[in-house]
Amino acid sequence: MESRKNDHIKLTSQSQIEKHLCDPRFYYEPALNAHPNQELPEISFLNKKMKMPVWVSSMTGGTAQAKEINTKLATACHEFGLGMGLGSCRALLKDSARLSDFDMRSIIGDELPFLANLGIAQVEKLIENNDLNKLQDMLGILRVDGLFVHLNPLQEFLQPEGDSILVSPIETIQRLLEKMKSPIFVKEVGQGIGPGSLEALLRLDIAGLEFGAFGGTNFSQLELLRSDKLKNEVFKSFTTVGHTAEEMVGFLNALPNELTQNKNIIISGGIGNWLDGYYLMKKYKHQSVFGQASAFLNKAKGDYSELRAYLESIKQGLKMAESYLKIRD
Repeated sequence: MESRKNDHIKLTSQSQIEKHLCDPRFYYEPALNAHPNQELPEISFLNKKMKMPVWVSSMTGGTAQAKEINTKLATACHEFGLGMGLGSCRALLKDSARLSDFDMRSIIGDELPFLANLGIAQVEKLIENNDLNKLQDMLGILRVDGLFVHLNPLQEFLQPEGDSILVSPIETIQRLLEKMKSPIFVKEVGQGIGPGSLEALLRLDIAGLEFGAFGGTNFSQLELLRSDKLKNEVFKSFTTVGHTAEEMVGFLNALPNELTQNKNIIISGGIGNWLDGYYLMKKYKHQSVFGQASAFLNKAKGDYSELRAYLESIKQGLKMAESYLKIRD
């Protein structure tokens, strides 16, 4: 006790927080519940059960470091009951040389949702060349539950090696749905999706959406950093166009229930911490989960114990939030 009280005296001056920093999103209700001693409620996602409402968003593949990172992430998903999306699986359409970078089903387990990932331009080419069998074979080899189509026309336009998109993505996705039985998800890559596109997508028979909203890793910016000075100067303004995750939650909430209530929604992009994710899940009118990429990637670069400790902290934080926080209207 004496040590604790000495700490209190010593640290008081460092523990002052300005009034303007008070989080305006929540009511704090300290009188209504005890400390939580139960597990978080399970989340139904693609007819599977997640133990935490947390998604490991698509990141990497096709490099030597990717296998180590994905293995740690898949191990964490198995331990904590998370869903996981792979990075672009484009390399596997050519050959299986890098299969081990992506082949994580035996690690994550059969009980959790696990999705592959391919860009809209590549899907368009597969359809035009009548090569969708290659995609179906890849999904079978990976034993995934479905496919993310990343909706990235700006990234492809700005990428030095980018592919041209010849028809509207909504048309390509419709044709993909007509030709494949696997669940199809759509995700953006750092700019988010506007209300017109969201409504058009949700009128299709897609299984769900991942936001990839503005405020996190922006792949348009990433591609400009790989480009020449002139291209960077001319197209820099493109990187500031988009929609935040909170704005996209508002777009979805404004749509009719019949378009949104049966879709699997992953809120991601600019989710700086678990409290951001918790707030947006509570603000959305239906069930959802929140996704992060860079935060998990940074932890997965180190020892697994660091990633594990990070997820355990998120778990405890979400449990405390359920007990003591209410979002403000």
